[in-house]
Amino acid sequence: MGVKIQTIKDIRFYLAKELKSVYKEPEIRAIADILIKTVTGATKLHQLYDNDYLVGNREAERIIEIVRELKSGRPIQYIVGETNFYNCTIKVNSSTLIPRPETEELVDLIIRENKGYQGNIIDFGAGSGCIAIALAANLPFAMLTGIEISDDAIMIARENAVLNNVKVSFEKGDIFTLDQEAVSKAGIIVSNPPYVRNSEKLLMGKNILDFEPPQALFVTDSDPLMYYNAILKLAESVLLPGGRLYFEINEAMGKPLIQLLKTFDYSEIAVVLDINDKERIIKGRKNA
Repeated sequence: MGVKIQTIKDIRFYLAKELKSVYKEPEIRAIADILIKTVTGATKLHQLYDNDYLVGNREAERIIEIVRELKSGRPIQYIVGETNFYNCTIKVNSSTLIPRPETEELVDLIIRENKGYQGNIIDFGAGSGCIAIALAANLPFAMLTGIEISDDAIMIARENAVLNNVKVSFEKGDIFTLDQEAVSKAGIIVSNPPYVRNSEKLLMGKNILDFEPPQALFVTDSDPLMYYNAILKLAESVLLPGGRLYFEINEAMGKPLIQLLKTFDYSEIAVVLDINDKERIIKGRKNA
């Protein structure tokens, strides 16, 4: 094998040495935690940080294989096939985006503002199902529907609902051609649509550009709000009067989106900053 990995301490040392040219130190620590949990089965907190916790030869070999893949830029979540999102285990593959911490903030805001909510919630562009599943797990009286265009993503989303023991209906639909009459009325609409402009690709790493599905990420510079506009048009008939709308957004698009929501007759419009003080969420209430 060439490399001696016998303990958790060895794993952390090996990752720090091998990945320092590819990832920043906090990312390496996070990757180490994921690998230790998924490969060695050391899931309890005291095991994760027990330097003397023993690792078998097969586990050590798997870690070395994974490090080779990580050096190619392939995200750790795709390598192990899952990630944690708002205390839910979410399976991911190349047909689904990797859920981001910013999207957890979107989910957290909806949960905090709608405790005890008992109506329908629709997630447009559901992807892996992470938003709808986390909401279903934390708003137990709500009824969740996820609309998604990709058959592969729908398959994963349905698996994730079963995995997390929640009831969510995932349905195929294209928001640009969806029949409004085919969608149940809802009191809450949420979406994390594609919002990265093509010109912003230059700012992104190969771990995103080479591996994550571009159709779930990018929009043209000439029409960066195309998905929001389409969802707002659907919401004219789907969202109940007084209903709430929540979007994850491009940090550069806050002001144009405020204007767009006003055009569609929303009030109580607010842009919410994420943990990095970037404009990441917009919310509004549909006027009666």
